[in-house]
Amino acid sequence: MKMLSDNWISEGWIDFEYKKYLLLAYLKEVEQHFGDVKLYPPLADLIRHYHKLRELETNKDGLRSAFPKRVVGIDHKNVKLRKEQVTGEGELMKALDEIIAFSIPQISKQIEQGKSIYDFIEDNLEVEPVGLSPLYQREGYVFITLEKSADVFIYSYQMKLFENSFEKYRGIAFSFLRKETKSLVHTYEQIKLDLARSNQQLPNPATWRVHSSNVVPLEESLLPVSKRILLRMIA
Repeated sequence: MKMLSDNWISEGWIDFEYKKYLLLAYLKEVEQHFGDVKLYPPLADLIRHYHKLRELETNKDGLRSAFPKRVVGIDHKNVKLRKEQVTGEGELMKALDEIIAFSIPQISKQIEQGKSIYDFIEDNLEVEPVGLSPLYQREGYVFITLEKSADVFIYSYQMKLFENSFEKYRGIAFSFLRKETKSLVHTYEQIKLDLARSNQQLPNPATWRVHSSNVVPLEESLLPVSKRILLRMIA
């Protein structure tokens, strides 16, 4: 889907009706994705835009530097160009207030819709270990299965520690290995045994099965929700 630029408010023509048009066109695409039960990337994108708008609402001065300017002279003392706003600051801030006041509830409404879909998917997921679980859980395998399907989507997983300027937090990465078919002979336990034989570094790998009782898009919905659930269980 076509994403909304992180700087969509300050880019281009700063006009309430124009920005309203951009936002509603973007939200229409999000609505279509949610209608197809596709959560990501739209939900994460909406949340990011919501937080940025909240920051602008409490500190609009941070946007002034992004407004279009024109060169009006040279500051010889400080050796830099002197610039001024192309449009009057009061007019820009008024337009900004209107854009923020309109955008926040619109995006918030879409986020709530996305969260409802997320909760629906999560409530219909079953997570269980395959065989005996080892003490070491930082890496292993995940079997993704769907109701009324013998397909088993096999992923390796690895816990990771991420760090930014403010905090450290855990994450989990999935890597697709292959798809197999479950049968009376080829059971989940047998698949796990085959994986252990092919990777001697994990003789008894932590292995989880995530089963969805509803058929939902794998990449856009089932995998992201599965990651969050598994991360909570392991961490």
